[in-house]
Amino acid sequence: MNIKKFFGHLNTVNKHRFLVFKLSIKAGIPIRGFLHDLSKYSPVEFFEGVKYYDGSVSPIKICKCENGYSRAWLHHKGRNKHHFEYWYDFNSPVKTPIIPYKYLVELICDNIAASLTYHKNDWNPNLQLNYFKNRKDLEYINEDIKKLLIEVYTEISKKGINEVINKQNLKKLYKKYVEKNR
Repeated sequence: MNIKKFFGHLNTVNKHRFLVFKLSIKAGIPIRGFLHDLSKYSPVEFFEGVKYYDGSVSPIKICKCENGYSRAWLHHKGRNKHHFEYWYDFNSPVKTPIIPYKYLVELICDNIAASLTYHKNDWNPNLQLNYFKNRKDLEYINEDIKKLLIEVYTEISKKGINEVINKQNLKKLYKKYVEKNR
């Protein structure tokens, strides 16, 4: 095992988790931020992360490119409710259910923190919106959730993170897109 990759990956995970925690406090879900991604320290996730670490993109992405799948990702998405993939069920009549508020807000904080972590000095407010719109797996996200995420990332591109990521704004958007249909 390469010691530089070990500590590089550990540093990236810790930095990402700290950014999620800071954003989660702003968003009014500090406990979710504190508990965020603890499974990344499990052996299946951590050691795959070390093996494929390069510091510029997620090791999961590199592993998937090389192997066609990632054991770490399969483990991670099945244990972390802030991933929309956790909620998707091919065999359910409602394949893309509504993600509960606290996990959706954690998802938003996670996506922003990942973008900040990997893009560092190249990050700009349009990055998250462009990344989200170009995802190939959007069909697996509930339509109302997708609209909410697009509005959040659009607002960030116009106003910045500090104006958008707060409990009052996120609750308002959740009511606008999700609770209106319940």
